[in-house]
Amino acid sequence: MSAGGACILEGDVLDRLAEMPDESVNCVVTSPPYWGLRDYGADGQIGLEESLDEHIAKMVAVFAEVRRVLRSDGVMWLNYADMYHGGGYANHKINGTKWLEEHGGDRRRSRQQDRINANPDIKPKDLCGMPWRVAFALQADGWYLRSDVIWHKPNPMPESCTDRPTKSHEYVFLMTKSAKYWYDADAVREPSKTRFHSIGGFREGVIDNAQTPKEYRNTSRDRTGKNIRTVWTIPTEPMPDAHFATFPQKLAHRCILAGCPIGGNVLDPFSGSGTTVYVAAKNDRNGIGIELNPEYVEISRRRLSGDLFIDLVIKTAGSSNV
Repeated sequence: MSAGGACILEGDVLDRLAEMPDESVNCVVTSPPYWGLRDYGADGQIGLEESLDEHIAKMVAVFAEVRRVLRSDGVMWLNYADMYHGGGYANHKINGTKWLEEHGGDRRRSRQQDRINANPDIKPKDLCGMPWRVAFALQADGWYLRSDVIWHKPNPMPESCTDRPTKSHEYVFLMTKSAKYWYDADAVREPSKTRFHSIGGFREGVIDNAQTPKEYRNTSRDRTGKNIRTVWTIPTEPMPDAHFATFPQKLAHRCILAGCPIGGNVLDPFSGSGTTVYVAAKNDRNGIGIELNPEYVEISRRRLSGDLFIDLVIKTAGSSNV
């Protein structure tokens, strides 16, 4: 695959990962289905497990295969949000009324009760702590847990709760296969402010470009700006297509620039609408996505093929390897 290419593999994530060669990916940027929050209407989907432990075990199994295909110097950015026990499935109607009728109507209430019954150690209304449970399970399985990032969403989904604050953040974990790995801190530096003396006292300046006076530049290794922090304020992005849980391009862009060299391979094993693949291809990397739901594969196809710079390949289950 040439630089700037895009490949969407349709099928079960474990099946498609098994087809990929060892250490063939430089960087992983992904947001797996969160436990118990949504029903995407696809047989075999992850996230509908009744037991919290069952879901975590599934995550460990998937990301063990991800670790196999990741290079020894590769990195993974894993986005995961928390949820409250006894809630969820609020967006189960992703395929509309027709899908609900075909599957026996509204299953939300019965599934919520099944999940409560299957997890007696967690009280209804408890915050589950799922991002950290998943992160610690992956750490125990061999991943290096290098950083936790707070993705602050200035335009969060409104909530009807009146007995707690409205949630406006998710977690993004930086995880690696080895203690030493490829990471480009300079590619994602933030503008830095400094106070410098001028006639009449001190004033603030911003060190962020070549126009900054030489005497006020950050001269360490010719860098400008400061090392990126662990709170990222990035708005969510609407999508005109059916996929509502859209990964923001700006978030994917930051992870890819820091975690993958130009010409490298970026994998999203839960590709959804194809944002990671799209951003990778736009930035001279090769994007590889895996997606179970054929409707999302079609969304990705339309989205990716709309830009002539992308050499798009759609591979369905049972097709040749990457």
